[in-house]
Amino acid sequence: MTGAAPGANGAALSIRKLVKEYVPGKPVLSGIDLDIAPRGLTGIIGASGTGKSTLVRCINRLVAPTSGEIHFEGADLVGLSGERLQHARRRIGMVFQEYNLVERLTVMENVLSGRLGYVPAWKAWLRRYPPEDIASAFGLLDQVGLGTFANQRADSLSGGQRQRVGIARALMQRPSLLLADEPTSSLDPRTSVEIMSLIRDLARHHGIPVLVNMHDVELAKRFAERIVGMSGGRIVFDGPPEALDDEVLTRIYGGKGWLS
Repeated sequence: MTGAAPGANGAALSIRKLVKEYVPGKPVLSGIDLDIAPRGLTGIIGASGTGKSTLVRCINRLVAPTSGEIHFEGADLVGLSGERLQHARRRIGMVFQEYNLVERLTVMENVLSGRLGYVPAWKAWLRRYPPEDIASAFGLLDQVGLGTFANQRADSLSGGQRQRVGIARALMQRPSLLLADEPTSSLDPRTSVEIMSLIRDLARHHGIPVLVNMHDVELAKRFAERIVGMSGGRIVFDGPPEALDDEVLTRIYGGKGWLS
């Protein structure tokens, strides 16, 4: 639900009047208001260039907003910097479109990198993680179906397997919010369904909300409990997937020829 005060209704994330301009006077995001509930999978859809990825990247501050507010766990992320921002970001897991793994490292080392915000830098450099972190990493690898792959190098994996490592790494942060930026765009249809099923099921199991930027409308309708449609840097639809009729899709994507 949009338009409520930050933190209202127990929202896990509250965004208010968010603006991002890469070029002054040409906003990519134009006053976004959005609340994300503490549970459930929200899919963001819209045409290329409409601001979906920018919105996701503003939330975890990979991109610096021009103005507005992003309220998360009692703080406005827009106003944070340095150590305070680092501490806030480690509670936001991120699954990337192109996996973002360190190819020369093993699967286990990539998953353990999800704890980098929690362990001293010298311990991470020497791969000296606490025993409980190592146990958690093995558990997550089992959950994503890669329990026997711990010692394989990341560059030996298929695309679907790499994305499973990325999901496990994000969950190693023990986040209270999970973001995914087009996590299936590089995958075939069958693997895309498997990855979306995994994200949905693991988020439910760990009790965390998910915000997914998606390019596939049918995949969004299948897995998202809530759809946010964007056009021209603004939210033009916010509702359940069953409300995505041709009129709404035309409002989001423009034109009708592509629907036939």
